[in-house]
Amino acid sequence: MNALRQYTDLYNAHCKDIDAHAPALLNELRPRAFEALQGKELPDTHTEGYERTSLDEMMTPDRGLNIMRLGHSFDLSTAIRCELPNVSTLQAYLVGDTFVPTEGLDRRLPEGVIFTSLARACEQWPDIIKPRLGTLADLNDVPTALNTLLCQDGAVVRIPAGTHLEKPLQIVNVFDGAEPQMAVRRLLVIVEKDASAMILTCDHSKSDTHSCLSLQVTEAWLDEGASLDICDMEETAASNARCSRLYVSQQTGSQLRANIVTLSCGTTRNDMRTDINGERCRTEINGMAICTERRHADNCSVVRHLQPRSHSRQLFKYALDDYAQSAFEGSILVAPTAPYTEAYQSNRNVLASSTARMHTRPQLEIYNDEVSCSHGAATGQLDEQALFYMRTRGIPEREARMMLMQAFMSDVIDSVSIPGLADRLRHLTEMRFRGDTAVCGDCPAK
Repeated sequence: MNALRQYTDLYNAHCKDIDAHAPALLNELRPRAFEALQGKELPDTHTEGYERTSLDEMMTPDRGLNIMRLGHSFDLSTAIRCELPNVSTLQAYLVGDTFVPTEGLDRRLPEGVIFTSLARACEQWPDIIKPRLGTLADLNDVPTALNTLLCQDGAVVRIPAGTHLEKPLQIVNVFDGAEPQMAVRRLLVIVEKDASAMILTCDHSKSDTHSCLSLQVTEAWLDEGASLDICDMEETAASNARCSRLYVSQQTGSQLRANIVTLSCGTTRNDMRTDINGERCRTEINGMAICTERRHADNCSVVRHLQPRSHSRQLFKYALDDYAQSAFEGSILVAPTAPYTEAYQSNRNVLASSTARMHTRPQLEIYNDEVSCSHGAATGQLDEQALFYMRTRGIPEREARMMLMQAFMSDVIDSVSIPGLADRLRHLTEMRFRGDTAVCGDCPAK
C-alpha cells in the first residue's frame, strides 16, 4: 500500500478535529486538496524526477501528529540556541508546527510588520492572508496537496509597502518530545511593494534517538520592487526526514536571493519553484549540501521566466563522503513571452570517497531566441595536484583536504548576505569537514 493512503484515512477519520483546531481560511483549502489526492500516490523511485528519493518510503513510518493541538513542553530557556554572532535577529520557534515567539517579539516589530502564527494571522488579518494563502502552491504536487490537507498552523511574515526591515527574522524549527513525530508546517511570506526583508529558517533536531518528519510548504510573494533574502539552513540527525516545498512569485523589479544550506541531514528533499511574473527581476538561488555516512540530500530547483528582461542565476554545490548518495535537478524555462532573458545554472560536486554517489540533471527549456542561457554540471574528486603541493609544504593530509573542501564551498557561502551568517557558515562547514558535529547551538549568546 502506498503511504499516502494512511494519511487520507487519517483525514477521513479525524477531519472534524482537524478543522476544529485550525483557522477557517486553512479549512477552506482542504476539500480541493482532498480531491487532488484522489487516485494519486506519493512519489517513489519509479516516479520521474524522484529516481533517487522515495517520498513514499520517507513517509511510511508511523509518526505522531498533533491534531488536537496539545500544549508543548518545550522550554525556551534550555532550547537549542541558534543565535548569530554580531547580529541581532527577531526570533521565533516553530515547535512542531506551533508558533512560539520569543519574549517581547510583537513590541520589537516595526509598525505594520506581521510575524506571527498562521492561525493568528488568519483570524486577525483575513483580508491580507486570504488572497495569498494557497494561491501559489501547486495542488497537482502530491506532497503540497498533503500538506494542505493536514496543515493546522505555521508562520506568517508580512512586510508592508515601503518598509525596509533592518533586522533579520529568524524561525527555528524544532521538535518537542521523545517519540517519533511529524510536523506539517505552512509558511506564508508577503513582501509588499518596494519593501525588503531578510529571513533565516533553521531546522534542528536535538538527538538521533527518534525519527521526525518535516512536511513544509512555503509561499513567498515579492510585489513590485520588493527585495527578499531568505536562507533555509538544515542541521538535523541521521534519523530525520524532511520534505520541503518553496513557491515564489516575483513581480516587476523585484529581487530574490535564496540560499538552501544542508549542513547535516537524514533524508532530505527540497523543491523550489520560482515564477518570474514581471520584467527586470533578479533571481539568485544558491545551495550547498555536506553529506557523510549514508545521508541523502536531493534538491530540485525550477526557475520559470515568464516576462522579459530578467536575470537568474543558480549555483548548487555538494560535498559527499563515505556512502552518501545525493541528487540535484535544475531547470530553467524561458517562455515565448520572455525575450532578453539571462539565465545561468551550475552544479558542481566533490566526492571525497570512492563509495559516494552524486546524480545530477540540469535542464533548459527555451521558447525564445532572444536569450542568453547556459547550464552545466561536473562531479569529480579533490585536486590531487593541489593536495600534493600542500602536503609538500608541511600541511597534514587531513588538514589539506579540509582546506580544499572549504575553498570549494566558498562562493556559495560568500553569497549569503544576512549579516554575520556567512562567517558562521564558514565555521560550521569547517567543523563538518573536520568530521566534527556542526551545531548551530554552539553560537555564542547575544
